Amino acid sequence: MPADMKETIAEAAKRLLVEKHVKKLTVKDIVEECQITRQAFYYHFEDVPALFRWALERETDRMLQEVQTQSDPEQRLKYFFLVAINGAPYLKKGMQGSYRDEFERLLTQCVYRLFEQVIEKNDLYPGCTHAEVRLILRYHSQAVIGLLREWTEEDTRRLDQIVHLVYLLMLGRVSPLGGAAPTA
Repeated sequence: MPADMKETIAEAAKRLLVEKHVKKLTVKDIVEECQITRQAFYYHFEDVPALFRWALERETDRMLQEVQTQSDPEQRLKYFFLVAINGAPYLKKGMQGSYRDEFERLLTQCVYRLFEQVIEKNDLYPGCTHAEVRLILRYHSQAVIGLLREWTEEDTRRLDQIVHLVYLLMLGRVSPLGGAAPTA
C-alpha cells in the first residue's frame, strides 16, 4: 500500500468526478478506482464528505504556502483567483454531485480561512473588533465565491481588472458614489 494512500484516494475521487463524470460519488466507486478495500478507505476517511474536507484543506494549505511567495497582497489575491479558475472544472463537478451542500460549505470555509490568514498576516482592519472582522471575512468570502460561481471566459480575459477592483473593495478604497474612495 503506498505511503500516501490518502492522496491516492483523493486523486481517484477527482478522476471519477471530472474524467468519468460520476454524479453520485460513492465509497464503492472510489475503492474500485483505487483497487483497494472498503476497509482501507474507511481507515483513512470516515466517509466521502470527510474525503472532500481533507482534500480541500490540503489544497488550501498548499495554496496558502504558495500565496505567501507572491510579492504583494494584490498579487496574492490574483494567485488565489488563478488557482480557483484552474480548479473550476473539479469544483463544478463536485458542486453538481450529490454532495453539493457539503462541498459548497467546505469550499466557503476554505476561502474564509485563506482570507483570515491574509488579514492576520497583513494586519488589515486594525480598528475593527473581532466580531467586525469575522463579518467582513464572511462578506468577502461569500462575494468571491459568488464571483467564481458565475465566472466566465470574459472574466478570465479581464482577470487583472477584476482582481484590482476586488482588492480595492477589500481595502475599502472604492466608494459607492463612484470611483475610488478618498484615502485617509
